Amino acid sequence: MQLERLIDHIVTRVNINLRNPRADVRPYVSGLVAEDKFSQYYAFYALTPYHPIYFRFVYSSLAGTYFLGKCEVENSVLYKSDIRGDELKKRGTVVKVGDSDVTVYEDEIISIRSSILLKTLVHNNSHDPESLEVFRIRNTVALHFSNIHGTCTEGLLLMPFGTVDLTTIHDCVVGNFSYVQAGDLSHEHIGDGLVWVRAEDAFEFKYQHPQDALKKYVDYTPGQTPRGDFMAFLEERKEDFMPVYASVLPDPQEDIPDTALVSPYAVLKGDCRIGENVLVAQRAYVENSRLGDGGNAQENCYIVNSTYDGMNVTAHGGKVIHCHLGQKVFTGFNSFLRGNESCPVKVGNESIIMPHTIIDAEEPIEIPSNSLVWGLITTAKDLETHCMDLDEFAKLKGQFRLGEMTFEGSGKLFVDGFRKRIEHILEENGAYFDSDDTRGHAQTTQGSSYSLLQPYPQGPLKGLCPTVSIGDSGQGGRF
Repeated sequence: MQLERLIDHIVTRVNINLRNPRADVRPYVSGLVAEDKFSQYYAFYALTPYHPIYFRFVYSSLAGTYFLGKCEVENSVLYKSDIRGDELKKRGTVVKVGDSDVTVYEDEIISIRSSILLKTLVHNNSHDPESLEVFRIRNTVALHFSNIHGTCTEGLLLMPFGTVDLTTIHDCVVGNFSYVQAGDLSHEHIGDGLVWVRAEDAFEFKYQHPQDALKKYVDYTPGQTPRGDFMAFLEERKEDFMPVYASVLPDPQEDIPDTALVSPYAVLKGDCRIGENVLVAQRAYVENSRLGDGGNAQENCYIVNSTYDGMNVTAHGGKVIHCHLGQKVFTGFNSFLRGNESCPVKVGNESIIMPHTIIDAEEPIEIPSNSLVWGLITTAKDLETHCMDLDEFAKLKGQFRLGEMTFEGSGKLFVDGFRKRIEHILEENGAYFDSDDTRGHAQTTQGSSYSLLQPYPQGPLKGLCPTVSIGDSGQGGRF
C-alpha cells in the first residue's frame, strides 16, 4: 500500500530531525488510525470571495480535513485536521523585524510537507522573520487535539493536547498538554503540562502542572488513543457530530443573526442563543448556552450549559461547562473549565484564563473581574496561588513566584501584550463589525461553498487523494 510507504517515509524524515533530542516517532504513529478510515472521509476546501483561492495537494492523505486560504500539502497525512488560512499575510504587508521594516512580497501560503497531523489545528501566520511568505510545517508529527498556531516547524513531535504558539520550532519534542510561546526554539525536549510564555528581554512566565494530577485529565501511551477526562468528555459528544458530516453540505443553522456565523460543520444542541457578530467555527460544539454579542467559539471548543455576556474569546480547544463568563473574558487554548449545577464557575469581566488552565470545580468558584488565572484549580482556596489581579501583575518587575508559577521581567509588558492580542482576536473575528471596514471572520466566511476532495476508495492508492492543483500560487517573487 502506498499509504504505508508514505507514513514510513514521514517517520524517517521526522526521526532524522529529532536525532537530538533523540526521539523516535514510530511508536506514536504505528496503528494510530485504522487504514480503512483514511478512505472513508472527504476533505473540504472552503471557497469565499474574501480569501485567495489556491490549493495544491500532492501524494497525500487528507481524510476529514478542512482547508481555507492558500494551502499546499505534499507527502503528508492529515486526518480530521483544520488548516485555516484566513489570517495569512497579504502582499504589501509591512512587518517589523528588529529595527527593519520588511515588505511581504507575495500573499502568504501554508505549506505542509512530510508531516502527519492528527486532529490538529493550524492557524494564524508565520512569525518566522526568515519565512514571512511561507507558513512552513516540515517533518512534523502532531497528535490528538494539538494546535500549531503561528508557528513554523522544522522537526517536531507535538503530543496530544499540546500547543505551539507564535514560535519557530527546530527539532523539538513538546509533551502532553504543554503550551509553548517562546520565540525561537531548537533541540528542546519539553515535558508534559508545562505552560511557558517568553518574550526575549521582556518577560518569562512558567507554570508546571503537577504530573500525578495531570494524568487524571490526559494520560497517553504511544500508539494508543489518549485516556483521561479530556477524551472522555469528547467521546461523550462524538455522536452529535455524525449528522453534520453525513451530508455533503449540512443545512444552515436557523435563528442566527445576519452578522454572525455558525459554521455548517459546527454543532448547536438544545436551547442556544447566538448574539450579533458571534463566530462559531467548524468542529465547535455549543449546547444549552448563550453567546452574547461579539463572542466566539473557535475550532474544537465546547461550550455547555454556560452563559457568555459578550466579547468573549474562547481560543482553540477551550472547553467551558456550567460557567458564567463576564464581558470580554479570554479563555486560552485547550483550557478546561468544568463546573456543574451545584458547583458553578463564575468569571468576572475582562479576566484572562491562561492557556492550558484547568478549573475543575469541587465547590462554587467565583473569580473576580480583571484577574489573571492559571494552573489547576478545584476549590476557591486554590485561587490564592493561581490567580492575581491584572493591574497588580502589571506592577511586577524582576523575579516573582506564587505557588508553582514563576515570573521574571516586566509584568506591564506581559499584561499589555495579552490585552493587545485579545483586541486583535476580537477584531479579526468580526466582533466589532458595523461596516465593510470592520468585517472579520464571522462576516467574511458567511455563505462559503466547499470543494470536496475524495480519496481513492481501493487499490494501491487507497486512502490517498489524487494530485490536484487549483488557482495561482502567486509565489513568483515580485513586489
